Amino acid sequence: MLGEGSANHAPRKSGGVPAFLRLVMIEHSVFALPFAYIAALTAMYEWDANIHWGRLFLVTLAMVGLRTFAMAANRIIDREIDARNPRTAHRELVTGAMSVKHAWTGALIALAVFLGAAALLNPLCLALAPVAVIPMVVYPYGKRFTNFPQAILGLAQAMGPVGGWLAITGSWSWEAVVLGLAVGIWIGGFDLIYACQDVETDREVGVKSVPARFGIPAAIWGARACHAVTTALLVWYATLTDAGAFFWLGLLIVAAAFVYEHTIVRPHDLTRLNRAFFSVNGFIGISLFVCALIDLLRRGLTL
Repeated sequence: MLGEGSANHAPRKSGGVPAFLRLVMIEHSVFALPFAYIAALTAMYEWDANIHWGRLFLVTLAMVGLRTFAMAANRIIDREIDARNPRTAHRELVTGAMSVKHAWTGALIALAVFLGAAALLNPLCLALAPVAVIPMVVYPYGKRFTNFPQAILGLAQAMGPVGGWLAITGSWSWEAVVLGLAVGIWIGGFDLIYACQDVETDREVGVKSVPARFGIPAAIWGARACHAVTTALLVWYATLTDAGAFFWLGLLIVAAAFVYEHTIVRPHDLTRLNRAFFSVNGFIGISLFVCALIDLLRRGLTL
């Protein structure tokens, strides 16, 4: 199947940086990175009310490095499944635009960037770095042994805010855990929606997922429940951190975006699924970050 899929596309190329960036969809860092920033900046506010730009830069390197490694590993591990799905048959490892060797090279460089940034932040970040890497590798295998791979994805994504807080303080924070749970459940929820478009192919290929096992309506309702829980957790986080008016405004925007998302995506109408997945969820992360930053600045965070 893989050979047949490749034969119908452009001639094989060795790849390169542009092909690798397309492979890992680098622009999707917008989903999780804002929440790591919210955690890191809140930790700075509680620490000494100053933005430490060097640490924030290292947090960025760590987050982008880990996410890039995770996406590259996902694409490598799933390349044969991708070749059997018409929606994903254009991906670089299927068409030959990127070789597996070059993909692994990019993945290992990204992993080295993550570990290097963690080492420069503090000893605890470096010691816990393997804990963050494990679910990133386990996730693509999850669809082979469980109907709930989104739970593994959620766990992986929940580590971003926790890591952002640890990067600043070097100590554990339950506030960051609450924010991390909100992020993990949010991303797991919209991945439930995203998986709905592959139901028939997943059933034919043997890929496990909530929509493939329980149907699209169950997955949509599961996503709605996840986003309701996400909203509740964000409210809890705001309470724990004594957030001000602008953060609460951000929560209202997030809640409205969730309502809009679930208005345009229905169990029997997935025509606007991509708008919900890419546009709405990207807007959620950016808008809450902007509101959180303004709130922290008004409360005394110094640039």
